[in-house]
Amino acid sequence: MERPAWAPPGIDISVPSVSRMYDFYLGGSHNFEVDREAARKAMEFMPGLPKIMQANRAFMRRAVRHAVDSGITQFLDIGSGIPTFGNVHEVARAADPAARVVYVDHDPVAVAHSRAVLEGDDGAAVVAADLRKPADILYSPEATRLLDLDRPVALLLVAVLHFLEDQDGPHEAVAELVEALAPGSLVVLTHASYEGIPLSEETAGGAVGVYRNIRNPLVMRSSSEITRFFEGTELVEPGLVPMPLWRPDGPAEEEDPYAFSGFAGVGRKP
Repeated sequence: MERPAWAPPGIDISVPSVSRMYDFYLGGSHNFEVDREAARKAMEFMPGLPKIMQANRAFMRRAVRHAVDSGITQFLDIGSGIPTFGNVHEVARAADPAARVVYVDHDPVAVAHSRAVLEGDDGAAVVAADLRKPADILYSPEATRLLDLDRPVALLLVAVLHFLEDQDGPHEAVAELVEALAPGSLVVLTHASYEGIPLSEETAGGAVGVYRNIRNPLVMRSSSEITRFFEGTELVEPGLVPMPLWRPDGPAEEEDPYAFSGFAGVGRKP
């Protein structure tokens, strides 16, 4: 198996990674054959996976613009993955050049590539940390340098919470993060669900099985379970909805049916 020059030392390139699979779905080049193989296998069951990822990214960009319109210029993006075109710092700075962004991921390839992309950028940084340990994120040197937690922050949890099983305490982790944020902060999240997928649950379950087999279980939650992540915040209009329906830029009915798989929402801390 050939090891690309950009692969950080110590990476096991025989094990698939969800952030590199996501990169593959979005047409990126920072993935290995093992990631492409797992992604293609999942797409045999759910061919619309790339459309779902594109809908996630499009929602994220709209939510970031909404945050800047609300006066927020600080962003904490957890589970940020491998940088691709239209990243949080690019979208935020197009709206406000003073925006500051802290990216967080536990995938070494995502972290290494983010560091390369952000080199020389004083207003953005990446932290190698895990969502299950909020204190490691909030009190990291990078977050301490770039984020003022006494002022509102937009916390992004896009396509990440569904990789935490209930025993990992995802609701508790989000609650701890929200607790640390100033009033006026926003929680921006998307989450996978069987609701809205244009397939039978059995067929979609085949793709879920692929993630389970690579030891990255994909946890499908109902809309009411996902709403629980917003405890301590007030959902902004239009509430928790399929991704294309959250403040769309154009006619949502023109979207691919797969784009409606899963939910998106933004909560504001009072």
